[in-house]
Amino acid sequence: MINKNLKGMRLLVMGGMRISCEIIRKAQELGVVVGVADYNTVEDSPGKKIADEHYEVNITDVDAVVELIKKEDFDGVFVGFNDMLLPFYAEVCRKADLPCYGTKEQFEVLISKDKYKSLCRDFNVPTIEEYSINDTTIKYPVLVKPCDSSGSRGITICHSNEELKFAYETALNASKTKKALIERYMDGREVTVFWVFQKGEYYLAGLANRHVKKNQGEDIIPLPVGYTFPSVFLSKYREEVEENCKRMFHKLNIQNGMMFMQCKVEDGTCYVYDIGYRLTGSLEYKILERVCGYNPLEMMICYALTGDMGEPDLKEKANPLFETPAFNVSCLSSPGIIKSITGIDEVKQFPQVIDAVMAHVSGETITEQMRGLLAQITIRVLGTANDKGTLLQVMQKINNTIHIVGTNGDELMLPGIEFSDIDGYLL
Repeated sequence: MINKNLKGMRLLVMGGMRISCEIIRKAQELGVVVGVADYNTVEDSPGKKIADEHYEVNITDVDAVVELIKKEDFDGVFVGFNDMLLPFYAEVCRKADLPCYGTKEQFEVLISKDKYKSLCRDFNVPTIEEYSINDTTIKYPVLVKPCDSSGSRGITICHSNEELKFAYETALNASKTKKALIERYMDGREVTVFWVFQKGEYYLAGLANRHVKKNQGEDIIPLPVGYTFPSVFLSKYREEVEENCKRMFHKLNIQNGMMFMQCKVEDGTCYVYDIGYRLTGSLEYKILERVCGYNPLEMMICYALTGDMGEPDLKEKANPLFETPAFNVSCLSSPGIIKSITGIDEVKQFPQVIDAVMAHVSGETITEQMRGLLAQITIRVLGTANDKGTLLQVMQKINNTIHIVGTNGDELMLPGIEFSDIDGYLL
C-alpha cells in the first residue's frame, strides 16, 4: 500500500479503452476524482462510462490536452497501456508541468524495436538476430514485424523469399515510421520479465513463463494461453542478464515506472523481442500485490499525482522468487460474434483467484483480422496456488468453467493450458 493520501486529487486519464478501466477503478479506490479524455462518445468509450468526468478531446493534440488540464484543474495525467500515446503523454506532462515517469526521449527509444534492440546489444542483453531485406543469407523461417507497433499487429511468419516480400510490405504498412525488422524465427518457450523502477533504483519484480499455444494453425502467431510464476529460467537470468539490464537502464537514465520484456528462450537464455515501458495488459500488478505486497499500478497513479511512487519498502518487497506460485489464465476467442460469456462469476469465487478481467463483452465481434493478435484475448484470470502441484489443476478448472459462446451456440474459446505446457518450467 502506498504511503500517500490521494483522496480528493484529480487525475486525467488519456484514453477510455476498456483496459483503461483498470486505471480508473484503482484511482477511484484511492479516493481520486478521475476524468477521461478521448475523441469517442460516452457510448463508445468504456472508460468514460465509469469515470467521474469525461471530455471529448483528441488526445494526440498536446495543446488541447494541456488546455483541458489547466481549465479543469487536474493534479496529474496518465496513459497506461498504449505505446503510441507515450510520447504525446510525455509532452503533455512537460507543457502542463506535471509529473511523468518517463521522458519523451526514453519513450521514443523504448517503443522502437530497432532502437531498443540496438541498445540491448550495446549492453549484452540477449536479443534475437536480424537480417536486412536484401540479405542473401537469410535462413527461413523468419519473423517480419513493424518497428513500432504492439499487440502483434503487422507480424508475419515467412518461409520463402516470395512470402518475405509481401510480409515486409505488410509490416511497413503497419508502421508509423515505415520501418520493419526481419528476425530469425524462434519457436518454443517464452518468458516475460517484469521490472519496477523507483528513484533510479531498478528492481526485478518477476519472471513468468509465457505459455503460447499453436491452436490456430502453424503460420498463425501463437498467442499466450497463460503465464506462470516464477519461471525455472529465473536463476540463469539473474546470473547472466540482470546486471546488464540495470546498466542499460542507467544509460537511459530511467528513474521511475515499470517495464516488461518479452523473451524467447533458447538453451536457457532469454532473448528479448519486445519491450514496454508502461503498464502491461497481462495485469501482473494484481499478482504482485497479492504475493509481494506492492502494486505497480497504484504506485504509478501515485507518481502521476505527486511525483513520488509512494512505496518506501519496495526494496524489501520486490522479490522475483515468489513464496507461492502464481498464474494468469488468458482465454482466447476464435473469430465470431460473442453471444454470451459464462462462468466468470463462478470463477471469481474460487479461493485461488485474485480477479477476472474482461477484455471483450457480449455483442462484440472477434474478426478474422484479429486472428494471431493479442486482441483475441477475451478474459484474463489471475491468481495464486498453494503449490506447484495444484497450480495446473486450478488453471484447467478455470478454462473448463468459462465458456465464450457464439451466436450459433458454438464454443468460441480456443484450447487452453495443458500439463505439457507447464511441466518442468515452474520454479
